[in-house]
Amino acid sequence: MEIYVKGQPITFVEPNTPAKRAGVQVGDVLFRINDTPVIDLIDYEALTARRALKLDLERKGEPFSIVLHKDEYEPLGLCFKTTLMSRMMTCRNHCVFCFIDQMPKGVRSSLNVKDDDWRMSFIMGNYVTLTNVSDAEFARIIERRVSPLYVSVHATDPEIRTRIMRNPSAGRIMERLTALRDAGLRFNAQIVLCRGLNDGDVLMKTLSDLSSLAPACSSVAIVPVGVTKYREGLPALGTFDAQQSDAVIRTIETLQREYLDRFGTRLVFLSDEWYLNANLPLPEPEAYEEYEQIENGVGLLRMFEEDFRYALAECEKRTKPKRASIAGGTAAYPFFRDMYRALEPYRIVTDLHPIPNRWFGGNVHVAGLVTGSDLLTELSGKDLSDPLLIPKNMLRETEDVFLDGMTLSEVQTALGVSIRTFADGTELISCLFEE
Repeated sequence: MEIYVKGQPITFVEPNTPAKRAGVQVGDVLFRINDTPVIDLIDYEALTARRALKLDLERKGEPFSIVLHKDEYEPLGLCFKTTLMSRMMTCRNHCVFCFIDQMPKGVRSSLNVKDDDWRMSFIMGNYVTLTNVSDAEFARIIERRVSPLYVSVHATDPEIRTRIMRNPSAGRIMERLTALRDAGLRFNAQIVLCRGLNDGDVLMKTLSDLSSLAPACSSVAIVPVGVTKYREGLPALGTFDAQQSDAVIRTIETLQREYLDRFGTRLVFLSDEWYLNANLPLPEPEAYEEYEQIENGVGLLRMFEEDFRYALAECEKRTKPKRASIAGGTAAYPFFRDMYRALEPYRIVTDLHPIPNRWFGGNVHVAGLVTGSDLLTELSGKDLSDPLLIPKNMLRETEDVFLDGMTLSEVQTALGVSIRTFADGTELISCLFEE
């Protein structure tokens, strides 16, 4: 049966590329490469890696074909309307802990977008559930050799996972992960842990199932559930206090030793929040191995500290003393307070300002979720150095905008100081030592 192909309108042709030399023009529409439909970027990248290509196109409604030859993996040189070359796949789950469902009303629309797109998982490292992937799409994942994927597992028990995600297809997770393993593909897993729901024996079964798929299962991150004050009408969720966090740590560290002996890797890793919640020291840097789960906050503080101390060791003592105001979340305040004492011999004194998260409330204490209004509530009227230093992850990736919609400029004006951002320990040292 003929597969309907929508077609990909070409918006730009790069100069001095195979497509340009072959006569492809802006406005042409690409349908197939080597007789295979081009559904999206994944297909395009896989199909254009070859040396010999036949492009089926359309120009002003008239179909035509072009045959060309190029070097293997040489870019073809075509640009399209969107990066993915198709609409983003949105989430059809109703997870009991979904952070987007816990947003206050009136936030900008982009914050309410729930993506669950396996292509973004492959390209950007976003976590996806695989519950919204049809069998045909999953077969394309296998065919296109998409690896590694980043999969939100949460539980492998079908009944528990279905209860968590409130999606009837959620129970097929081990079937899907096993198929990835059998196809020689790899994945990293994530578990958002909720007390009384997927911890205890359920967690142990989940880790047993995932470890049975190693090394296809490259790593597992465990993060505690985040709960805001906006949960009206949502299911009650159990969070973890210091004692309960300590118990989770002891359980996982025991498993890490076992897995290290069996697989040569600790396999399962805890986010920094567990140690902060339990008031325990963070593991040493080697315990995070390759920092594969850094986006889940696994080893984020240790990596920051390593960058900070390495950059500091290259600096000379300042001739004039300097005072610096640094704002961050409340969770990691003790960690940074102790680390910044290393600045004292360099004649730099830091005023740390742990910012309570009043905008989200609940158990949200990390710097990346501090908003502009939180900064104003805590810092207005205080004697601050100029500039005030804040972590870059308080702002949107491509804009100087906080999660509550306040702009960096608005916060600077209200506080009466300029604000500098830093992405890591190296950038912080640069800010501190510049004259």
